[in-house]
Amino acid sequence: MTTAIRTIDNGVNVTALLGAREALAQAPEAARFTWRASCDWNRGTHSHHTIEGFHGLGEAQSHRQRFTFDTDHPEVFASEDHGPTPVEYVLVGLAGCLTAGIAAVAQHRGIQLHSVKASVEGSMDIQGILGMDSEVRNGFDDVRVTFDIDADASREEIAALVAQSQKRSAVFDLLTNPTQVSVRLA
Repeated sequence: MTTAIRTIDNGVNVTALLGAREALAQAPEAARFTWRASCDWNRGTHSHHTIEGFHGLGEAQSHRQRFTFDTDHPEVFASEDHGPTPVEYVLVGLAGCLTAGIAAVAQHRGIQLHSVKASVEGSMDIQGILGMDSEVRNGFDDVRVTFDIDADASREEIAALVAQSQKRSAVFDLLTNPTQVSVRLA
């Protein structure tokens, strides 16, 4: 009697991730990372952003390539709409972080994913950022993430993947917990 071995491949090297976690447990100072982005203003509300280097594992690191992005505001804000708004990038970051976590957790738990789709919405009252009402906050009032996941797992197992991803998501944490931010002139 032969038994077929089911191979799970969600594209995540869980062995390497667990090895890194074990190594960092022995050298926790190497787990301190500093992420960097630079921004150059173009014109109006249009800016160009670059991401290339970061610091981690105790030394300077670089991505394999430089990443560039543009931000702007839509024409309804009397802008030229050369790119997504900065708050839309925050939504992209949240979706990307949660989705990556789902893939990693699914791989670790032996669950084959077939598709993962996230819909993310953030609601805000722009009276705050326009200075119309000092009682209205500048940021999101709420953010909603809805996942549509097709996987070789029960609904409960899929819900557990989402819950674990949310529990470990850096971007979810950034949005739901206060973070000290300083802004200064060079």
